[in-house]
Amino acid sequence: MNRIIFPLFLFFVCLQISSCRQQPGSEEMKARTAPDWITNGIIYQVQPRAFTPEGTLKAATEKLSHVADLGATIVYLCPVFEADDDTDTLTWSPRQKASKMNNPRNPYRMMDYYHVDAEYGTDEDLKEFVRESHRLGLRVMLDMVYYHCGANAVFLKENPDFIKRDEKGNSVTGEWNWPELNYKNQNLREYLYKNMEYWVKDFDVDGFRCDVACRVPLDFWETARERLEKLRPDIGILAECDETSRPEDQLKAFDVNYSFQYYRTLDAVYKGELPAKALRSKWNEITEIVPSGARFIHYFDNHDISNDDYHNRRETRWGFAGCQAALAHIFTLDGIPFIYNGQEIADTARHSIFGRAPIYWANAETQTGQERFHFTQKLCEIYKTEKAFTYGKMVWLDNDQPQSVVSYLRISGGQQILVVINLSDQPRHVQVLGLQNSEEQPFSVLLSSDATGTPQGKFDIRSYGIWIAKRELNE
Repeated sequence: MNRIIFPLFLFFVCLQISSCRQQPGSEEMKARTAPDWITNGIIYQVQPRAFTPEGTLKAATEKLSHVADLGATIVYLCPVFEADDDTDTLTWSPRQKASKMNNPRNPYRMMDYYHVDAEYGTDEDLKEFVRESHRLGLRVMLDMVYYHCGANAVFLKENPDFIKRDEKGNSVTGEWNWPELNYKNQNLREYLYKNMEYWVKDFDVDGFRCDVACRVPLDFWETARERLEKLRPDIGILAECDETSRPEDQLKAFDVNYSFQYYRTLDAVYKGELPAKALRSKWNEITEIVPSGARFIHYFDNHDISNDDYHNRRETRWGFAGCQAALAHIFTLDGIPFIYNGQEIADTARHSIFGRAPIYWANAETQTGQERFHFTQKLCEIYKTEKAFTYGKMVWLDNDQPQSVVSYLRISGGQQILVVINLSDQPRHVQVLGLQNSEEQPFSVLLSSDATGTPQGKFDIRSYGIWIAKRELNE
């Protein structure tokens, strides 16, 4: 799509006023430098039981070209390792029982960390999945579940002390009803280090997403990184841990964390429980605590959310236009955009971690599905083309409709990108503040939906309207 060029006056941003706060992060801490493929990445989550009707790695491999065509750059694959098949429901998690799938094989209840579960295929099928991903220019991250394991984990017969036990020798279980791994045992640590090394050496994976990472000792992850970097210097590691629970995560061990707090704030905005300006407040709160340069994935759906939504998915709750606005927001924030499989075709089907419940792929052929795909594809293109989105500063701007509208700049060198998004279901006439007229220059609209703007920063934005535009400052 060609950019539409308008001869508008150049916006000058008053960066010194307190409302236009820069992102300092903690002055005492600085996040490690992440590999470029992480910093510039767009993550696409593949949940095998949802991604294809077959639910196998072979079927998923055949669908990878769709992910590449969309513009994603990283495939995060949910666990495909051999799961515990214990049918005793006392050993099932509460959500597993509530799902009514009656399937003992929970992919997050590991029995064997070294082999692919037969439900998904074979070890060779996983190798082919990685090979095809690489052929298409996609990186692959595997999902490692190292906080707990299944009661029938293959290593427990010879290593009963690999899990925590009470004074009577009974296993200590957490909120998911599964034995917790014992990180006081150095042999357990070595077993898991070698497990990660195995997937890198033998399967050529690019990185890992680490489940419940902040309940595993940080020094374990730091040592894991040291060892993995000897095999793959650009290894990427994602922590399933929120922004501030363990601010030290990104000093040595991890490249990026989840943004649970920011997502919950966004959800509350869509529910009408909080104003749009709460997002800015939450962002400021987080950046005061985390290391300077810390990175977070931004999302509004994933395997957990979709599982718990049952038939009332985000696509249904927020509506098509509402999800478009949310996608625009997560792609233009500072951080790494995260797409859950099916979002790109506006899928509304029930998904479940605990049994096969596939995406309704027929929706991809509808007008709605095609519009969403091309919209998401355009966001991927803009994100990869405009370096202000991957390396630029984030500067929030005041506006006179803070209940409904967010406005901010992404700045990199002489490039500035202005983003104005209406996160409400009502049209808004909004004045973005802190902008002044300057000399006339061409202004490039990167993406606009149901929104028009003026040189003075006045916008007419319909419900869930979007306005994203770029300027280049004169030297």
